[in-house]
Amino acid sequence: MSHTASLMAASTSYSMNSIGSQIGYKVRSLAQLGRPAINIQLDGAETSGAARASYVTSYSTMDRIQGTVSITTGNDTRFDEIEIAFIGVAKTHVDRLTSTPTISGRSEATHRFLKLVMPLDHSLMPQPRILYAGQTQTFPFTFVVPEQLLPRACTHRTDSIHVHQRHLELPPSLGDPELAGFNGMLLDDLAPDMSRITYGIKVKVTQFRDVDSTILTLGEKMRKVRVKPAFEVQPPINVDSRDKEYRLRQERVIRKGLFKGKLGTLVMESSQPKSLVIPGARSPSGTTLSTMTKILLRFDPADESAQPPRFGSLNSKIKVTTFFASTPRMNFPNRSTNEFDLMSGFYSEMLDLSKMCVASAQWHRHESEASLALARRDSGVSSDCSEQGRNSSSSLPHTNTHTYSTANATKNYKGKSFYTATLLVPITLPENKSFVPTFHSCLISRVYSLNLSLSVHAPGIGDPSMTVKVPIQIAADTSESGAARIRETRAESLAIQDANEMWTPRSVAPAQLSTMAGGDGPPDYSAFASAHPSSHTRAMAIQT
Repeated sequence: MSHTASLMAASTSYSMNSIGSQIGYKVRSLAQLGRPAINIQLDGAETSGAARASYVTSYSTMDRIQGTVSITTGNDTRFDEIEIAFIGVAKTHVDRLTSTPTISGRSEATHRFLKLVMPLDHSLMPQPRILYAGQTQTFPFTFVVPEQLLPRACTHRTDSIHVHQRHLELPPSLGDPELAGFNGMLLDDLAPDMSRITYGIKVKVTQFRDVDSTILTLGEKMRKVRVKPAFEVQPPINVDSRDKEYRLRQERVIRKGLFKGKLGTLVMESSQPKSLVIPGARSPSGTTLSTMTKILLRFDPADESAQPPRFGSLNSKIKVTTFFASTPRMNFPNRSTNEFDLMSGFYSEMLDLSKMCVASAQWHRHESEASLALARRDSGVSSDCSEQGRNSSSSLPHTNTHTYSTANATKNYKGKSFYTATLLVPITLPENKSFVPTFHSCLISRVYSLNLSLSVHAPGIGDPSMTVKVPIQIAADTSESGAARIRETRAESLAIQDANEMWTPRSVAPAQLSTMAGGDGPPDYSAFASAHPSSHTRAMAIQT
């Protein structure tokens, strides 16, 4: 009997839940019935073929984003404003441990760093401002991806003007699996769920209510776009010796055996290689991102009879690190400071690049530091051009026998003979991942580093290995159309500046001696500085 009662109660509960779901669906349907249907169409977005039908169109710096917005309603709807904007938003969240399970340890942040509003032609607006049932209103729009953000996009305090300038660079799209890709394919951009940068065209239809003086949103819609801004090659990073993230030099004592004496001291040294450059948006497929790095090796023997160890293999990896925070960053992030900051975090992922045998590399003996200095002085610049030309077809990495750039002596160097070698290692990024440029914004940063591990064959038990970790930066070019538009804009700006300077009164009086900084010092630059006239260009959108 009790079993039958429980079945009836369960059936009644299921029926009530089903009725509640149906009522909720009807309420939502009625609420959506009066909302306008908004469709955002991008020019050229569906003309790239069926193979890229699911791939979002990319735009670079100074590219035009053009399209139309169509609005249709099912019944007559009065409205006051239609806003079409190009926006950029960064969202982060940081999870931290708390002592109380009921209290959430998550802190979130949202930063809208970009908003360009398209001024609509009032002649396109219906008069009176009513969207009639069954009629479609179409509004064209045009936006230009800016070269950088306005100063008000980063208003918090920073430790230096350089950090502030980097925060005003337009960040790339990041963390959205629907957008990340390269060469027309959707790929993983190695960003965690805790960080996301999204761009899109957002349309909002609003109505002003006289009853309570509030603005009611009748309908809104956003269509995402992928932005790949141009990033110039930055100067090499100044690596602090206390920074645990990088290690440009490593020394290791090589022993003759398990209970035997020292064979000598081996040092491995490297520096930041030339930056990788990502091609601009809509570039031809098949582009490979590659560069070259150099490893300097030195062996200081314990005695004159000791021979350097033989080379084994060389492994190269790239470490991708994404920093994120729920509060604005005052400086460039690093792991040492993030460990004590509860409002920030980072996510790292290591990718294998290559593993190669370097047993054919040769050591070169030098009698002393003085003989090496003499060889540097007498080598000249052009003496090794022909030799490099003859050896250009050899496989990499290889030893450059005529390059006298060597690692510094170890602490165990006794002032006598030593050995050096140089390895040139090609660095090629994998094509199954999407890489974004090195960038720093108020909440999110992306940095890269190379891990180079070298194993050698020593007389003792086991083969010792050494590892250096050097920074590497990734820059990005703009698209062909964006580059052409940048040249046109700069040429127009220079022409306006020259025209304004033509009508500027010129002084023919001799320079005053008071402009000199002392008797022997250089002139004061402020005395010769002229005000740069502002360029007046036709605005495609108004930044708010």
